[in-house]
Amino acid sequence: MMKFLALLFFSFVVSIQAAPEIKVTADLAYKSGASLTPYEQTRCKLDIYAPADAKDLPCLVWFYGGGLTGGSKAGRGTVAAARRLAEEGIVVAVADYRLSPQVKYPAYVEDAAAAVAWVHAHAGEYGGDATRVFVGGHSAGGYLTNMVGVDDRWLKPYGMSLQDLAGLIPLSGQTATHYTIREERGLPKTTIIVDEAGPLNHACKDTAPWLILYAEKDMMLRGDENRYFAAALKAAGNAHVTIQEMSGHDHGSMGENISKDGDSVREAMVSFITGKAGK
Repeated sequence: MMKFLALLFFSFVVSIQAAPEIKVTADLAYKSGASLTPYEQTRCKLDIYAPADAKDLPCLVWFYGGGLTGGSKAGRGTVAAARRLAEEGIVVAVADYRLSPQVKYPAYVEDAAAAVAWVHAHAGEYGGDATRVFVGGHSAGGYLTNMVGVDDRWLKPYGMSLQDLAGLIPLSGQTATHYTIREERGLPKTTIIVDEAGPLNHACKDTAPWLILYAEKDMMLRGDENRYFAAALKAAGNAHVTIQEMSGHDHGSMGENISKDGDSVREAMVSFITGKAGK
């Protein structure tokens, strides 16, 4: 019995020692200039989570969910996910962005692109590799990932192209025009449209590689949207599209369980990122 307890204590100590120290740099403004509104100055900031000894590590710009109407980089689940991914050897930048109804489309997409461009420009200052900047997000964050990753209008103002990204990881993101955008236009939430605000409308060949994940028990139509998006990308000649249904997950757990031991979503993300996809 004493031998068993000693072994258990030793294993506990080793596990604590094995956890890398994570350095957090908070509230970095990714947009600047006299033309910014007070709301932009407040919301357009990001936090960086990186191993204390980070050097030339892959980066992930992460956008949380919340229907484009809510959410915060300080959310408990978001912070836990960022820390856990950083422990896997990834420099993680979690960005706030402006929300509806305070703003309307395309303000939050513009913010997402600005955050990605900022990380691409400053990655090396925080132990990251600018040639391996991935973009990902859950739900509304997946929608932002899709838009930045497939429509070159958003990165062009920063001198970037879609191919400057290393990979894209939308989790249960909308691929039609987001339902919040439909509501901004006075349309019923259930009215499905695919216009210039819909990632499906921009499916193309020359993008970074995709890892498209959705839940076995996702929101109604969400799996169909993601499967159709993957098919549209492939039909356009895109040869770097991987799509996977995550068994045992529902829409919420796709983002909420990332920090948990053995989470299949995190494992798929880390494998994609550390496998140097696309670069």
